[in-house]
Order: sequence, then C-alpha cells, then structure tokens
Amino acid sequence: MRLRKSGILLHITSLPSEFGIGDLGRGAYDFADFLADSAQTAWQVLPFNPSSPACGNSPYCSFSAFAGNPLLIAPDLLVKQGYLSPEDLNVDSSSNNPFKVDYEQAAVLKNRLLRKAYENFRQTGDRDCAFKNFANANAHWLDDFALFTSLKEQFAGAPWRQWPPEIRDRTEPALGNWTQRLSESIEREKFSQFLFFHQWAALKSYCNQKQIQVIGDIPIYVSHDSSDVWANRRYFKLDGNGRPDFVSGVPPDYFSETGQLWGNPVYCWDSLRETSYAWWLGRIEHNLKYLDMVRLDHFRGFVAYWEVAASEKTAINGRWVNAPATEFFGVLLNRFPSISIIAEDLGIITPEVREIMNMYEFPGMKPLLFAFGGDPATNPYVPHNHVRSCVVYTGTHDNNTVKGWFQNDATQQEKENLCRYFGRELNGNTVSLTLVRAAMMSVASTAIIPMQDFLDLGAEARMNTPSVSFGNWEWRVTADRLSADLSKSIAGLTRTYGRNSR
Repeated sequence: MRLRKSGILLHITSLPSEFGIGDLGRGAYDFADFLADSAQTAWQVLPFNPSSPACGNSPYCSFSAFAGNPLLIAPDLLVKQGYLSPEDLNVDSSSNNPFKVDYEQAAVLKNRLLRKAYENFRQTGDRDCAFKNFANANAHWLDDFALFTSLKEQFAGAPWRQWPPEIRDRTEPALGNWTQRLSESIEREKFSQFLFFHQWAALKSYCNQKQIQVIGDIPIYVSHDSSDVWANRRYFKLDGNGRPDFVSGVPPDYFSETGQLWGNPVYCWDSLRETSYAWWLGRIEHNLKYLDMVRLDHFRGFVAYWEVAASEKTAINGRWVNAPATEFFGVLLNRFPSISIIAEDLGIITPEVREIMNMYEFPGMKPLLFAFGGDPATNPYVPHNHVRSCVVYTGTHDNNTVKGWFQNDATQQEKENLCRYFGRELNGNTVSLTLVRAAMMSVASTAIIPMQDFLDLGAEARMNTPSVSFGNWEWRVTADRLSADLSKSIAGLTRTYGRNSR
C-alpha cells in the first residue's frame, strides 16, 4: 500500500529574507525545520530557473531550462563559504518589504554581491577544484548558457534573434571569437551557477535528512529568447532565420473565447526522436539531481499539443498535433526507472491523455477549488471521487487562495454546492480550514497545501493570476507566521488523517 503523505507548496522566493527576496539561506533551512516539526514529508516549489522583468518575473518564462536563478543565491551562505566577508552584508535593509518580493532591489543587491564573490574567488589564484568539476560536468548546457547571458549583456539585453547574424546563427568563427572576448563574463556566469547549485544541493540534502522530499516543477515549453532555443534550433519549429513557424497555446474553451496564445516555440518531435530525445533526457537528468519528484506542467502537451501559426493574433486558428508520448515516456522510464512524476492534468483532458497516465501510473492533480462547479456528485475534483493515485491540492500557484476564492471568485452556485457538500454554512473565516481538512482526509496518496491556506490568507496573498502580466510572484511569508503553534496544529491534522508516515 502506498504511504499517505502531505506537504506544503511554497516557492523559494516567498521565504523570509533580509535581501528583498526569499533565497536558499537561513529562511529556507528554518522552513525545512518547520516542515519537519509539522510532520510534513514534502516541500513543493516552482521552477528554479532565472526569471526576467520582461516576463513579469515568472519562473515559467526563463532564459534557460537548466540554469538556476542567481537571485536565489543566499549571501549569508557565501560568507560561510568564504566568498564574502561579514562586512559585505552590511546593507541598508530598511527598504526590504517582508511581505512582498522587490525583484528590482534584489537584483541590484544580489548582482553586486555576486560580482564581489567572484572577484574574491579569482584572487584565490588556484581556482576551486569543485568549481572546475561542476563546470566540466555541466558543460553540455552551461557553456551555451554562460555565453548566451554574456552576449545578452553585451547587446544591451536584445533577444538573440537581433544579434549580429554570425553569432545569431552560431557560426564557428563567431562562437570562438566571442567566447574568447567575453571569457571573464562567461566564467563569472558559470561561477554564479556553481554557487546556486551548491547551495541548492545542500538544502535538498538537509531536507532529505529530515525525510522531506523536494518536489519541483518542469514547464513543458521553453522561451524563444533562451539559450535552449538559440543553441538547439533543430529541436523547435523555426524558420531559416530562427523565427517560430508555430507557437504554443490552448484552444478556445469555457474560460476564453479566443483560447490562450502562449507564444513559446513548439517542439519538432521528429528531430528530438532522431537523437533518442537526448535534449529532454538531459533536462530531466539535470532536474533529478536536485529534486526528488517532478511535476510535468501541461502534461497533455506530451500527448497532443495545440499549434498556432506564429502570425496569428489569437489561439483560435490552431490545430491539434500528436506527440510521440508512448515512445517518449518509454525511453524516459527506461533511462530513469525510479522517477516520480506528477502529471499536471488540469483543464480538458482526453481519453488518450488518461491512457498515457494510466499506462505509466502517473498521478494527476485534484485542486479542490475546481470541485464545486457543476454537479458535485460527478465532479472529478470533489473528494468522494478521488482515487488513491492522485495528488490533492486546495489550490495551485495559479489559483486564488481558498479564502480569496470564496470571497471574490466563487459563484453563488459554487458556494451553495460547497456548503451543501459539507453540511453546514461556511464563510470567509471557516472555508480555508474546511478545505484543508478535506484535502488531508482525501483518499489521495499525497496532499499538498499552499502555505497561504494554512495561514488562512485572502486574495492579497495570491501568487499568480494567469493572463495578468505583472504584479505576480511577489507574495512572501514572514518568519513570525511560521510559529510553533501553527506547526503543532498542522502536525495534529497530519496525524489525524494518517499522513505522517516517514
């Protein structure tokens, strides 16, 4: 029988920190202790890749599918490692908002400290052996990424499509010339990645010692302006000049008359097949070094994806294109037979997608905020219709908090269905705990609760509003909210519903 477990969804950026953004330092270790004290065995985070103000700082829009976000590097740990002095951290933290991430301020501060750390590293003369080993082991993505980011800095942030043709198209002389010309910047970028993954690996090890699994998120698509696409154009449907022929999205549905046009280039699965899916296997292998379980975002896109001509302004005039799901996942599981995958199967899911999930025993997701529309008797998200092989959530990072949903988003019919389902009147002060309890008592093998719902917070604590470009990914928890009393309460719920197995 599969062990019942539970955990908390909280991204690294949302942790307490004095540097404008949550990071991999003391706040992360304190939260791991909080999880252990709360009898939790899972910590779910969002993608750890670099984010950009141009994409509203979304972790799902990145220059790399492999690199770590330098903003998450913890300065206090750099002092312990000897790369910074305590005096370097004497910064004015009076403008640090403990409730909200300030990406601009954090970038200025972290970039300055990382440059200082790199200069101190260079002055050691011998170049750390661990850094050299890291750079060699990760050269398959790190070389391209470090050159890509250095070139973006050289060309004032311009997307790679606007670079001079010889480097845009990666001609051999240009690659060699620019690599030599930007050698210091390239090494500095590699050093930042070394620091990030050293700190991430140490945090994961600490969590694992406390019998906490780290669950991460892998977006299916990558950004067109990324080192991945620049260095691997043959794996994407692009024209001869590197422009997308087709882009990703989803068709019109109940929520949008014009569908959603995401704009990411879609994969050329035939080219990926020719290499036995080497790029994808490398991506998964890289993530598995730093995660215990992965959630594959937009899982249905691995079975069939909505393809829209790049010239279109909406997603209406797209088409479904089949992807080689059976072959791809067969290769993937042959390479990584013990991999643990959560399939993000939200939205309209076809029998073909269900067939793949059942074939490979990938658990799907059951957010309770979707449970009370329509007929609760047959709604698949309602607790009595859950199956053991699934992951139940109160909501995800794309949803409002439970309290915010009830107060601002739920229809009158949903509220009536909700109250009828639980047999009592509910209000903004009681709904969060009610749905937390419902998730914990579900037959689902795993329950994941966003931290905001344990804290009974409203819409002000929402992490992301889809289709809204800016003002997302900013919520932070303060250290005082992660109290011993809250930990005791969560542990009590966990034990009551049999999710404290270790």
